[in-house]
Amino acid sequence: LLLGVFAVQHSVMARPAFKRWFTRFIPHEAERSTYTLVASLLLIAVFVWWQPMGGVIWQVDDPVGQAVLYGLYGFGWALVLVATFLINHFDLFGLRQVWLALRGKPYTPLRFKTPGPYRLVRHPLYVGWLFVFWATPTMTFAHLLFALLTTAYILIGIRLEERDLLKAHPEYAAYRKHVPM
Repeated sequence: LLLGVFAVQHSVMARPAFKRWFTRFIPHEAERSTYTLVASLLLIAVFVWWQPMGGVIWQVDDPVGQAVLYGLYGFGWALVLVATFLINHFDLFGLRQVWLALRGKPYTPLRFKTPGPYRLVRHPLYVGWLFVFWATPTMTFAHLLFALLTTAYILIGIRLEERDLLKAHPEYAAYRKHVPM
């Protein structure tokens, strides 16, 4: 339920039609940061009210195996962070839009670019999240449920996001042909 509420908010508020409707009530410059704030509050709710369930699905006791899994987990977090900065961390979270508005400067959308890992995979941010969700030496039933649901959400979200990217950036069609998902 908690993940479902997050997924609905995250997907609905990201759609252009919702953005057009929402900016009738709040300044356009605050739309992205409001989206990020609501998503963050819902994630906090997931963390606070998530309940442990069942037993252990797998347990890696070997120190080398644990080190590898923790290394992959750390790699996932690093990839998430790097990927956000490569496409403009501050624009992604709505901070650039608000900062420009506070300074009285117009917002200009960023041009489409494919730096670093974006040349190898279309969604390195999501790849990073998948490493974070799955690379664990102890997989409990609750963690498995979380990993499965968030993975399904990412795979569905990619379809929605790519549809929007094709409309916003005509060059995305050629990018899609040359770079794997």
